[in-house]
Amino acid sequence: MDKLILYFETIPSWHRALILAGGIAIFWIIENAIPFKKFVYNKWQHAFINIFFTVTTIIVNFTLAIILLKTSDLVNQYHIGILHWFSIKNVFLYTLIGLLSMDFFGAYLAHYVEHKTKFLWRFHLIHHTDTWVDSTSGNRHHPGESVIRFLFTTFGVIITGAPMWLVFMYQTLSVVFTQLTHANICLPKKVDHILSYIFISPDMHKIHHHYKLPYTDSNYGNIFSVWDRLLGTYSYMHREDIVFGIDTHTTEKEHNTLNNLLKIPFQPYRNPEV
Repeated sequence: MDKLILYFETIPSWHRALILAGGIAIFWIIENAIPFKKFVYNKWQHAFINIFFTVTTIIVNFTLAIILLKTSDLVNQYHIGILHWFSIKNVFLYTLIGLLSMDFFGAYLAHYVEHKTKFLWRFHLIHHTDTWVDSTSGNRHHPGESVIRFLFTTFGVIITGAPMWLVFMYQTLSVVFTQLTHANICLPKKVDHILSYIFISPDMHKIHHHYKLPYTDSNYGNIFSVWDRLLGTYSYMHREDIVFGIDTHTTEKEHNTLNNLLKIPFQPYRNPEV
């Protein structure tokens, strides 16, 4: 465990970039060979849009990274947050509670609030407009949403009292799970179902990308499924019935042109069908 902590204390930026790019590439190859859904689309053009948003997300996070670093230093200097309040000594328990706390306050809560607040939903909506969810879709976030997510991550660090090595560990796991759950692949149904009792499984997250309520407003989790199950936001449907996208933006001009996607947060609000 000590070696793992040391690695994340000093993880090079190129390692993090390799995990992101390598994961997309690996799942791209797998989904081409055994796709979950056989889309009829221009995969390269679709990938260009999603990778554009991936790059803007990286730029936002890199630009604001000093805030996250200083926040983590301060909460640990002044012993702020769950990990300090409960004086957890066991390293494994410390790490597990830290990851769970970061997952709830920095990710689940952010995702839930984005769905329930019209102003924030306008930015998050871009992620849900994707009708061809695949390995490039995980970081399809409007630059405005990237800022919103960053602020929630910072909030998660404050509440958790997370040191930077724990933040880097969480972000690395988050990248891996995001790629797995968005890739156009599927696990054997029994494996996926068992996995979903602890983690967000591919089927569980793909239900969240179903184009209609109430499924769109469910399965908010990022890494751990415990929050959805405990807080009543878990839902299930057969994988064969999932239709990707969002019912308020059904035309290709709306969901597959970069210019329009950038403008969506500033367009009139549209009520989804219930």
